[in-house]
Amino acid sequence: MLTSSQRAALRGLAQKEEPVTQVGKSGVCEGLLDSLDAALEKRELIKVTVLENSGLTPKEAGEEIAAALSAEFVCATGRKLVFYRKSKSEKARKIVF
Repeated sequence: MLTSSQRAALRGLAQKEEPVTQVGKSGVCEGLLDSLDAALEKRELIKVTVLENSGLTPKEAGEEIAAALSAEFVCATGRKLVFYRKSKSEKARKIVF
């Protein structure tokens, strides 16, 4: 669980990030979760866009993805979602609180 100051720091770091993928018409599917899992392991902090035709609100998509990947749903700004998960690999760890 993230504290409010950690969440604020992650939001600041996420401003510079580009979205790694999009949640589209097929919603949150297995292929999307696999790619997000690999991106989280490598980067720790990722941004995802939710398209309007996805059928999910950004908050619904964020909660579903976070639960499936055991990640922290940092925030939803418009249709952009930010996720954080500490990397299992010591070499890949970039964010220190």
